[in-house]
Amino acid sequence: MSEFSGIKVLVVEDEGFVALLIEDMLSDLGCEIVASVAELQEACAVAAAEEIDLAVLDVNLGGERSFPVAEVLRERGVPFIFSTGYGTAGLPPEFIKWPVLAKPFSAKALEATLAVALGVPQSQ
Repeated sequence: MSEFSGIKVLVVEDEGFVALLIEDMLSDLGCEIVASVAELQEACAVAAAEEIDLAVLDVNLGGERSFPVAEVLRERGVPFIFSTGYGTAGLPPEFIKWPVLAKPFSAKALEATLAVALGVPQSQ
């Protein structure tokens, strides 16, 4: 069993193929996908209502930023990862401390970033 088995994850990604890729990578790690959403309003609703252990947030959702979703998760104490091609330069100051997964990324990079977000020690 993986240290990520049973972790409930919200995926917020507006590119269908990328969302499927992330879901597959997470499933391979043993995570449970709670929801995969592409729009900001739905993502905020799911983030506020569902039982989630972690979220992977695309920063740019069809021209809208996912920061309102991040705010909901932060208020609930749910860790999250930003997934972006812009790096930390695209984040507002209040979210600089959160882990960033640079697109494109590998399954290994996702696993390492999950570990950081969840505080799971990684063996080398």
